[in-house]
Amino acid sequence: MKRVFVLIALLICVLGASAQTEDLQLAQQFTTNGELQKASDIYLKLYKQNNEAFYSFYLRSLLSLKKFDEAESITKKMVKQHPKDYQYPINLARVYHERGNQDKAESIYNDLLKNLPADQGEISSIATQFYQSENLDQAIKVFEQGRKVLHNEQVFSSELISLYRYKHDKVSMVNEYVNLLQTNPEYIFQAKSALSTTFENGRDYDMLKTALLKIMQQKPQLTIFADLLTWQFLQQKQFDMAMNQALALSRRLNDGGNSIYELCQTLTANQAYDEAIRGYEYIISKGTAQDLYIPAKIEMINTKNLKITSGKYAQPDLLDLEKNYLDLLTEFGRTTNTAFAMQKLAKLQAFKLHKTLDAQKLLEQTVNIAGLRPNLLADCKLDLGDVYLLNGKPWEATLIYSQVEKDFPGTNIGQDATYRNAKLAYYTGDFVWAKGQLDVLKAATSQLIANDALNLSLLISDHTAFDSTGNALKMYARADLMIFKEDPDKAVITLDSIDKAFPQNTLTNDILMAKARILIQKNDYTGAAIALKKIAEEHKTDLWADDAVFMLGDIYEKHLDDKKQAQAYYQKIITDYASSLWLNEARKRFRTLRGDLPPAS
Repeated sequence: MKRVFVLIALLICVLGASAQTEDLQLAQQFTTNGELQKASDIYLKLYKQNNEAFYSFYLRSLLSLKKFDEAESITKKMVKQHPKDYQYPINLARVYHERGNQDKAESIYNDLLKNLPADQGEISSIATQFYQSENLDQAIKVFEQGRKVLHNEQVFSSELISLYRYKHDKVSMVNEYVNLLQTNPEYIFQAKSALSTTFENGRDYDMLKTALLKIMQQKPQLTIFADLLTWQFLQQKQFDMAMNQALALSRRLNDGGNSIYELCQTLTANQAYDEAIRGYEYIISKGTAQDLYIPAKIEMINTKNLKITSGKYAQPDLLDLEKNYLDLLTEFGRTTNTAFAMQKLAKLQAFKLHKTLDAQKLLEQTVNIAGLRPNLLADCKLDLGDVYLLNGKPWEATLIYSQVEKDFPGTNIGQDATYRNAKLAYYTGDFVWAKGQLDVLKAATSQLIANDALNLSLLISDHTAFDSTGNALKMYARADLMIFKEDPDKAVITLDSIDKAFPQNTLTNDILMAKARILIQKNDYTGAAIALKKIAEEHKTDLWADDAVFMLGDIYEKHLDDKKQAQAYYQKIITDYASSLWLNEARKRFRTLRGDLPPAS
């Protein structure tokens, strides 16, 4: 019999809980619909059933209806019933605050602060209740007073940082990070991420710099702040200052130069080549016994390569760079460790110095080095195929491209090899075979290969549809090969001859795009922009339209230093060319320029 009564009691409890849940959901729906009085009536009913469980719901409804007398009354009752529970005096202060009785509210706040328990968990709980009551200032005061009660200035740093960040109090946030990092340097990565997403302009970074210089003067032994100062200079694009700071810290620590090496790579990515070269020279100066000596020497030459080839350069610059590579290979030999440098030298010789036979010989040596990493070997084979093509050996080129296709099926490298084979067929006028390969590549995993394959396939189909011989296209392909060989003058002569030889051709926009590419190759970005604008503005539905728009964005962002124009062109891809393969990259760059993403570090 007792078991029956127990089961009945349990059933009543379950049914009661279920009914309360339904009432609570109904009240919340009324609140969402703006029917506040109906919601409050239900909350009152639930509060009478279980005042502790439903007090907060009922209180919020009373405050939303501005029924302050009733809110004060029920809260005072809860204070009396639970004198040791801090949530009720906090809520009473909230009632007074919303009623406009600031003196009474402040009296409760002050009393709480004066009588904070010497318990870190309880202090955190009290501050959390203030936060939940949307009183951030009092939550901060509780944490600050809690430090005094506990005689510990390092506690509650993470909590205070979150509150300051929420309040957009950047000065206090920086000061708190300075406080935190003194004892917890492992938070440096979190600090960089939080600051980069909170700071809005140069003034913010200058404020950070001032705080860092102050603490570095007070506590020079804490090297974490020197690291953060270097990062600050990077965000400001003050690359020379970043390198100066990093070098000073490296000398002080007498380390192996790892931090400098990483910084150099960041600087190279930001096209700060001179500063990167200075960093590599510092590592090299530490001697041949250092682990980073060879990598630094190789990267320094590669950076010089980028510096020269990305800007205006003269023949002596290229010859000096070639000598640097040859000296490196003389010093360290031609091994797996220097194969990357051999590949770079060969490309320099082939495409800039036009020493194609020397480049061929060097790459043939490189691919025969035992133990070469498979991906590097494949890259070198692809480059060797390109050089065979430059040297008028299309058969050897297609054989080596096919080797890479076979060794790396379904991968980006394998698809790149297939594309180069298709491009070779296009150069030599075998359009049918080329188009067959290109149509397969339109589904390539690499966006760049897929986009290039689609464009070339459409180029072939558009210009052989009404001219089965494709004679005009064959001349255009020869000009395209000259652009690939970096022989722009001959390419322009050939392009200009197409209209004379085939006056009815339909290659007008393609010729315009080819000339834009030549101008980019010559680093004449202003001239390239003029040609690309003509495509983008006068031929908006042409094959090259979205490519022209994206290329304009890239030129304005990276070469003409007009971020606003770049952003406008990336936005044009998003709004006008939703099916473009450049869409995702354009969206990413647009958001970065708009400031949605944190700067690279």
